[in-house]
Amino acid sequence: MCGIFAVYNYYGDVGEFRQRALELSKRIRHRGPDWSGCIIADNSIICHERLAIVGIDTGAQPLTNEDETLILTVNGEIYNHKKLESELKQPAKFKTHSDCEVILHTYNEIGTDVCAKLDGMFSWALLDRRSEKSRFIAARDPIGITTLYIGRVSAHPETIFIASELKSLNEECDQIDEFPPGHYFDSVDGQFHRYFKPDWWAPERIAINPVDYRQLRESLTAAVRKRLMTEVPYGVLLSGGLDSSLISSIAVREAHRISANAHSDVEDIDTRGARYYPRMHSFSVGLPGAPDLIAARKVAKFLKTAHHEFTYTVQEGLDAVSDVIYHLETYDVTTIRASTPMYLMSRKIKSTGVKMVLSGEGSDEVFGGYLYFHYAPNADDFHSETVKRVHNLHTSDCLRANKSTMAWGLEARVPFLDKEFLQVAMNICPQDKLCSKDLMEKAIIRRAFDVEFADAGFTAEELAQGPYLPRDVLWRQKEQFSDGVGYSWIDSLKDWANSRVSDDAMASAKERFPFDTPETKEAYFYREMFEQHFPQKACLSSVVRWVPRTDWGCSADPSGRAQKIHEKAY
Repeated sequence: MCGIFAVYNYYGDVGEFRQRALELSKRIRHRGPDWSGCIIADNSIICHERLAIVGIDTGAQPLTNEDETLILTVNGEIYNHKKLESELKQPAKFKTHSDCEVILHTYNEIGTDVCAKLDGMFSWALLDRRSEKSRFIAARDPIGITTLYIGRVSAHPETIFIASELKSLNEECDQIDEFPPGHYFDSVDGQFHRYFKPDWWAPERIAINPVDYRQLRESLTAAVRKRLMTEVPYGVLLSGGLDSSLISSIAVREAHRISANAHSDVEDIDTRGARYYPRMHSFSVGLPGAPDLIAARKVAKFLKTAHHEFTYTVQEGLDAVSDVIYHLETYDVTTIRASTPMYLMSRKIKSTGVKMVLSGEGSDEVFGGYLYFHYAPNADDFHSETVKRVHNLHTSDCLRANKSTMAWGLEARVPFLDKEFLQVAMNICPQDKLCSKDLMEKAIIRRAFDVEFADAGFTAEELAQGPYLPRDVLWRQKEQFSDGVGYSWIDSLKDWANSRVSDDAMASAKERFPFDTPETKEAYFYREMFEQHFPQKACLSSVVRWVPRTDWGCSADPSGRAQKIHEKAY
């Protein structure tokens, strides 16, 4: 992934604005430290900060067609680029080996319909100069795995700003919004258009398909396989929880199969990563003795990965919080709690030479894995909540995974949010997903990979490879990342905030922060840090706070340990 910055129909002299645009683009160079590019055309400017993952020798951006009537800047990965290239009806001259260039040529043939054809994670902006008045298109992936913002200046509403992060816009725009996932923006009508329209998207539509364990397993395996597309060293984030351990196990198996030429169906899949780097690297982080470190060590030994275990101290974590808020561009409590160790780990991963990792985000939203789901009043409400959580992933876990890693030029890929996998998983009837005091959360995905479960439909080949994971890991209770890195981490954050925010300040929080008033000292402290970095009022509109469903009778504290069902609840 990379960083993109674009201004369409600039209201002043775009040539004079070039240096300022380069400065604003530079603010997100952490996302793309490998190269920079800038093109001015038709009073618009397109900038790019590149992180080279695929097409590393020729993939500099912005990308253009032969006569430079189309100009494109992309942040993302297009996993089906080989298939899309084969479907082009007109001969196209590719200037690079980048997976993203196919967007340009497909758009040239079918226009904005290209958005729905893309399989990947992406944010992009395209200037189409083929008409007398240039046209500007911007798009974001279906779930919002990549980050994207749109800004405007109220005195010049005809000008549109686009950027991967808020920090490139906050000093120029007095209106900033998060670009909606699954949409494209078209300057022709100045409107957003939803292109991602799966049948499961409406929360009120209750899924009815009975679980097919084999289909569930195969669709997740396919999602992992396509994400092994890379030309640089890569690995997996391994917390030792169910989600990251499953992704790690599948990735190890698929890398071995691909490197041994065992696949007969890889023609449309770019499998260079597994062929170049068949040995999987795994990474974990935590305070010394953290539950996740212990579990991850066990999984890594089982999978025979090249394992890297990183520790940090509470003080190191506290010292990093302000920087985390600057990179995350949020004041949400649970996002900051979980992002800090991920941010620290990402810096250490980058120092090893690894530039891409697979991660387990999304599973808890898809399968109702958070412990508060135990309090769902009925199956229909359970299902509606999973859909709403997937809708809002771009405000929390996707934001965390993207910005915590990209702060250090590390790319995170999330197989659980593959749109074909989601089509399977989100159409499973909620009765099959429900958890209870007698049935652990996410039981269906655990069963799908449990070789001892008779209904899982394993093939003889799969059974011959043995278990995917140790049984106590496969059936480990949900441990939220901010808890798993060490129970003293959240406790220390609360104590730190309590020592910095007085009772008098908290009592007058409504006067200090009339919009989205913080309700705890920890939230107050983070809000203060956020506004030190982003004092403009326009910066508040894109922040969404993550809270459990208190109307279900569960605690409002976002920590998993706040729920009574947790084995070590506080």
